Amino acid sequence: MLLRLYTLAHYLMLPLALLYLCWRGLKNAAYWRHWSQRFGFIEPLPEGRRALWVHAVSVGEVQAGVPLVKMLRLQYPEAQVLITTTTPTGADRVRQAFDGDVPHAYVPYDVPGAVHRFLDRAHPELAIIMETELWPNMFASCRHRSIPVLVANARLSERAAARYRRVSALVRTMLASVSAVAAQTVADAERFIALGTAPEKVTVTGSIKFDFDVPAGLLPAARAMRVYWGSQRPVWIAASTHDAEDEQVLEAFARVLRALSDTLLVLVPRHPERFDKVAALCRRHGYGTARRSQEPSACNTVDVFIGDSMGELLLFYAASDVAFVGGSLVPVGGHNPLEPAALGIPIVMGPHLFNFAEISTRLSAVGAARIVHSARELADVVIQFLQDDHRRHRMGEQGKRFVEQNRGALAHVLTLADRLMTAPARAAGNIKPNTEGAVERLL
Repeated sequence: MLLRLYTLAHYLMLPLALLYLCWRGLKNAAYWRHWSQRFGFIEPLPEGRRALWVHAVSVGEVQAGVPLVKMLRLQYPEAQVLITTTTPTGADRVRQAFDGDVPHAYVPYDVPGAVHRFLDRAHPELAIIMETELWPNMFASCRHRSIPVLVANARLSERAAARYRRVSALVRTMLASVSAVAAQTVADAERFIALGTAPEKVTVTGSIKFDFDVPAGLLPAARAMRVYWGSQRPVWIAASTHDAEDEQVLEAFARVLRALSDTLLVLVPRHPERFDKVAALCRRHGYGTARRSQEPSACNTVDVFIGDSMGELLLFYAASDVAFVGGSLVPVGGHNPLEPAALGIPIVMGPHLFNFAEISTRLSAVGAARIVHSARELADVVIQFLQDDHRRHRMGEQGKRFVEQNRGALAHVLTLADRLMTAPARAAGNIKPNTEGAVERLL
């Protein structure tokens, strides 16, 4: 009964969903394309060939899923991997990561007709859902078709768990269709179990985000970027910033300039539709501003460099001295701090870190990150790091060591995926990857 009510509500909301696409398309025209895919009309995958489906909502989830997809293709060379996303920026990242060699489609709306069309055309042997994308109709359809569902790199903040508890009966039914949950942390695992996931289906694997490798050629490209910016200048990056956060970053930057007048701020807004707005904001504050997309001949005299390109955040991190990871001075929940940590860059974050609570706490505990609560604190910490080469190097090395010591989640997720695919006789919703009857702690 609850599933029927949920489905009815989703059908009624479809006009609003289309209006939302129209509205988003005013700033990013990619939202106006491929609507048919959102109703399940994807390009059919070849018949007679194994198919694996990986869903990643947007850029962050795609970035985490790239090493997983690469390993799946190596481990199952006969299989076709399909990646779905919800956003065009996620789709762009898929194309950049695989150069068009892995098919992409937008995930269908969670209504029966769209879901059935999608599964008929994709016919996946396994569905891997990255992080926290929980859909009652999709999961029920996968269970009906005996398609195992693995929620990989799963995270569930207390805030998100509280929302799910409001519809606990529906959530319990949905989670019964999940074959396995590969949770990032013990806390994530306990929240999934509290919502109704059978304990024997939950494994704590750690985060796949620890398992990315620095791309070949990144460090030479970063050195070239540093020359382009001005090789003797101090550089700090404010990455993945949001509305109301850019203003705080620029307030902090004004204080940094009073102490270190030749500092360059590399400002990378989280969403492409905000690039123009943020560039205009910097100019209103009186800063000489350059944009990556406009390729100025030199940047050694500008104050702010806007990173308004896709897929280059790692390059910008690698070319910087200090990294502020955004979404944390405003209540967004923070973004992935492991990329700058792996590159040996000291990290600064605000207090709103519920999306990466355990990782952020552990980075801070080992001395690889600092938590600040205001623009003034942000400025003070950035100044300290830029003025103290030894402290900056020590924190960077602690971050690199932390990432290296926590690798291994990818191998555990691949093991779970293999178990699910080699157990076709079991009902998809009842596969039990753990035999201990409790949360398996692998950290």
